[in-house]
Amino acid sequence: MTNVEVKVYFLGASGTVTGSKFVIETPVATILIDCGMFQGIKELRENNWLPFAYPPNKIDILLLTHGHLDHTGYIPKLVSQGFKGPIIGTSPTLSIASVILLDSAKIQEEDAERANKEEYTTHKPALPFYTTEDAEKALEFFSPAEPEKWYSLSDGIRYRFQKNGHILGATFIELEVLGKLFVFSGDIGREKDLLLEKPKRPQWADFLFLESTYGNRLHPDEESADQLLIESINETLYNKGILIIPSFAVERLQTLMYKLWKLYTKHKIPNIPIFIDSPMGNEVFRIFENFPTWHKITQEELSAMRNHFNIITSYKDTWKTIDDPRPKVVIAGSGMVTGGRVLTYLKYCIDKPNTIVLLVGYQAEGTRGRMLQEGGHEIKLFGKYYAVKAHIKNIQSLSAHADQKELLEWISEIKNIPEQVFLIHGEKIASDALRLKIKDNYQWQSHIPSFKEVIKLQWSTTP
Repeated sequence: MTNVEVKVYFLGASGTVTGSKFVIETPVATILIDCGMFQGIKELRENNWLPFAYPPNKIDILLLTHGHLDHTGYIPKLVSQGFKGPIIGTSPTLSIASVILLDSAKIQEEDAERANKEEYTTHKPALPFYTTEDAEKALEFFSPAEPEKWYSLSDGIRYRFQKNGHILGATFIELEVLGKLFVFSGDIGREKDLLLEKPKRPQWADFLFLESTYGNRLHPDEESADQLLIESINETLYNKGILIIPSFAVERLQTLMYKLWKLYTKHKIPNIPIFIDSPMGNEVFRIFENFPTWHKITQEELSAMRNHFNIITSYKDTWKTIDDPRPKVVIAGSGMVTGGRVLTYLKYCIDKPNTIVLLVGYQAEGTRGRMLQEGGHEIKLFGKYYAVKAHIKNIQSLSAHADQKELLEWISEIKNIPEQVFLIHGEKIASDALRLKIKDNYQWQSHIPSFKEVIKLQWSTTP
């Protein structure tokens, strides 16, 4: 008998939703699952600027569940601190991550330049978190993997990616370590997604790392989302205003486009001008065209959707859209109003009572989106405060995350009783609600790890 000890380092998405990073230190190799940036409140964001809490040069491989910023955004910093291993994900995941990292670097460079020019920073000078050059260097380590195929890392360690809905290319990861199976859920998609097939479900898990973003909530049905979109567009026309929809460029934007296009073809909304102001979203749309087997939309539908919208490609056109006096809909990044072009629209329109801001999906603690959702009377943009006189509305059913019921269904086919369940990627109230539901439904005990907690897992194996 051989005794095995594995250490798990919870370096993000632990007690919070963002910054996913999990180091698995084994006797033969060290694996990092995801490498995301923290978003939200300042206390969380400040963690981004700290040195990585595990020596990057001792990590052998980085496995990515999917391409979102809170799962990939720290990669350039990891590489600059000495990581030299392969970065593995599905082809769509790496394509999306490439777009997101380059866009993130560009935004950070522009934000730092603007802050220094307009002197609304306490840092002298303000610096980007990383540069375009840093991001480009990190992309050199990307290496694609096929779903459903086992890959060997070393003796006794192999891994596999399984399709998981959520966004294009997203997976959960099965990591076999010296006879035990670790399952990392990543972000789990919806059972009835407009664009993607429903998530696969794990069949076995000795150690389960389960997201809990919506662990205490159920999503409303799709019809309520359609109705709110229809009402908001009609109000915008009547009041001769603007409907601003902050949106994630990945999946959420394409879902909104599909939904609005379908409502128009069914004569449920009028032919109001709809502007898509998201250069990154346009890149992701092309990724949809490049990976047709990863989604349910035909090439003909994609083409018809694109032709229905006004696609903005330059910042000059952003200003033209703001100056356009017609009632209109603008969809722009970012989804939680943390950055991107939506800030420019809000700067000029948030204080007008004929503006509607429609939030779609999860708004993390400390973001402008959460502040608007909770009724904040003012918003800080580019160093200045603006009164919120716009009508703020919210659609929860368009979230790309599984809700509590879907999370419980996702684990329903696991044939064994996991030795340990770790609830990650959720605020503490949501994680604790899911913990109780899992205990009631399956009699499994779950643990909610804290940030930077290190847990030892031990077992014996027969040579």
